[in-house]
Amino acid sequence: MNKKILLMTSLLAFGAVFSSYKLWDEGMFPLSEISKLDLKKAGLKINQNEIYNPNGTSLVDALVNVGGCTGSFVSGEGLIITNHHCAFSAVQLASTPEHDYLTNGFVAKSHEEEIEAKGLTCRITDSYEDVSDKVLGAVAQIEDPASRLQIINNTMKNIALEAEKKDPSIKAEVSEMFIGKTYVLFRYKTIQDVRLVYVPNRQIGEFGGETDNWVWPRHTGDFSFMRAYVAKDGSPAKYSKDNVPYSPKKFLKVNPKGTNEEDFVFILGYPGKTFRHRPAEFIQYQQQFLLPYTSELYDFQNTTMENAGKKDKTTEIKLATRIKRNANVLKNYRGKLQGLKGIDLIAQKKQEDAALAEFINNNVDVKAKYGTLMTDIDNLYKLINGDAQRDLWFSQIYNSTSLLGVSRNINTFKAALDAQPVAQKQAFFDKNIDKLKQSLAANYEAYDLDVDKKILKRMLSDAAAFNPMQKVTAVNKITSKGTNSNTVIDQFIDNSIGLSKLKDESYVMNTLLKSPKSIADYNDGLLLFERDIAKQITEIKPEKDRREGLLNKLMGDYVNVKEKFMKKDFIPDANSTLRLTYGYVRGYWAADASYMRPYTTVKGILEKGTTGNPDFGYPAQIKALWDAKDFGPYAKKDLNDVPVAFLYNMDTTGGNSGSPIMNAYGELIGVNFDRAYGATINDYAWNESYSRSIGVDIRYVLWVASKIDKADYLIKEMGVKL
Repeated sequence: MNKKILLMTSLLAFGAVFSSYKLWDEGMFPLSEISKLDLKKAGLKINQNEIYNPNGTSLVDALVNVGGCTGSFVSGEGLIITNHHCAFSAVQLASTPEHDYLTNGFVAKSHEEEIEAKGLTCRITDSYEDVSDKVLGAVAQIEDPASRLQIINNTMKNIALEAEKKDPSIKAEVSEMFIGKTYVLFRYKTIQDVRLVYVPNRQIGEFGGETDNWVWPRHTGDFSFMRAYVAKDGSPAKYSKDNVPYSPKKFLKVNPKGTNEEDFVFILGYPGKTFRHRPAEFIQYQQQFLLPYTSELYDFQNTTMENAGKKDKTTEIKLATRIKRNANVLKNYRGKLQGLKGIDLIAQKKQEDAALAEFINNNVDVKAKYGTLMTDIDNLYKLINGDAQRDLWFSQIYNSTSLLGVSRNINTFKAALDAQPVAQKQAFFDKNIDKLKQSLAANYEAYDLDVDKKILKRMLSDAAAFNPMQKVTAVNKITSKGTNSNTVIDQFIDNSIGLSKLKDESYVMNTLLKSPKSIADYNDGLLLFERDIAKQITEIKPEKDRREGLLNKLMGDYVNVKEKFMKKDFIPDANSTLRLTYGYVRGYWAADASYMRPYTTVKGILEKGTTGNPDFGYPAQIKALWDAKDFGPYAKKDLNDVPVAFLYNMDTTGGNSGSPIMNAYGELIGVNFDRAYGATINDYAWNESYSRSIGVDIRYVLWVASKIDKADYLIKEMGVKL
């Protein structure tokens, strides 16, 4: 028996002893699949309908999607708990050098002191409906791949619009559950007024920084509290002092006793995207192109921005959110790369695909329908890979350089304005100028001139080195003006940005956007450069659309035939729709003789603090409280300490940040915020032996709130006895 089989056998036996329940392959279960599960046998102590009940109120009604993360209501007055990093951008926007909430944290002692969480809204799942027949019926006779995908997308939009007409109070979206195969209409309620209530000190909420990101053991107090507000009549409304706290249909009960090892736990949340039902070629594209390119680029961007942030506090705060987002992605991608190579997922997928091809060829009926499937997939990815560098560059260029984002918004507006009849230009301008200003304000939020110059040089230098078959026309036009590409790129940046008035936000907002004439009359090198980029993107779009349409059809066929081959129905990949995952509080073997226990404690914070790493700085009160053993009612007896974070074998990914972790009785006992480094490949493959997610223990949340930030009123609001 090899070591891998021995390990899995041991884990299965271990799980059987404690849970008496057969482990699953994986599971981010859509609402439609929950009724098919036997959660009672797994360890659930409440009726399964209390999790999701389409005919009544259930725990699902306490869930919200907030800023791309998950959150949950924890009081009848619209109080929401989520992650610190999910509130980060709103805290940054509310911060100034004089009121640095990003560093010092924020506690509102009353509703009146709560701060607008700019840029954040809450979305609540109201209902859902399978509309696969409607979507696929619209393309039943369509063979052209690009036309097929366009009709699918248009049909999805039209179904959503029809749903919104029937009920103007909802926002509707049709989500593709299986690419090219199944489609579900989701109806959402959107709350537009969200406010910051309590954000801990950054040394708590971000303890460990990038050193600990995606790493276990973890000691991060990654939590924050917000509140949802609505108009006095209960309808959604934009931020106003006249609004009142939202009364949710359901809110979660907080259990301050937390969990023990091997306790049954489950999560409801909005996981982002997974790609588990894809062929070897898809994984190869990720490993060879997307993951290394993006992580290396973001590493360079962050080094550039961190250096710029040393100039002054205002710049540091301005760039903080972008740095944090980049850092999270690049470490995640590097973890994925390590994981993909570690388990050699490409080889595994190739074996699966070879077996699938054999199944197709040995079955007359299946071969008649899918005989060229695997060859078609292979040929398509040869085309995709052939343009990978150029396409990835185009996907990053506007996000990399703020002034190019500004240029794109202005050029798009200018083109639309030029297309208007003379008599209608002013009316078009008046109707759309505020929306343009909002977009430009977002471009300028993380703008720094030196950062823009250095990152633009990196982007242009990268493109100049591409294979001629993947040339970027706009860059070639620059480099063709001299024999030394570095010199001409430097000259272009100095001239185009140096002469451009777009670097002056005040000029753009107050002078350039003053009238249709002032916009029409303005031009500069950056606008011309962006126009060249946009022109090439437009030129290659028909072929990209054709490939996307073909990929959509092939992936639908791939899942169909694989389900026939394996004689089972798959769980659809995550797609930001509401899902359930369940499992147990459990450690794991990270490597030979390296068992990772499932709980960390305050003692570990103090130990890390002795290393001299600035990421491990912590507020002095933590040591004083720990030395005095002032744990209140929040200590875990067998640890004789306050548990900070814990592990569990649930199936999570991006978007599950902030998801409530609930016990067998549906009570809140933690907040999900991360995965262990080996589990970063959850997007492509999940395995009980290495896939572990990380949550902040509710006992640490309550201890920090009570003992450090004196937010006892919030603890009382949640119904926790002090």
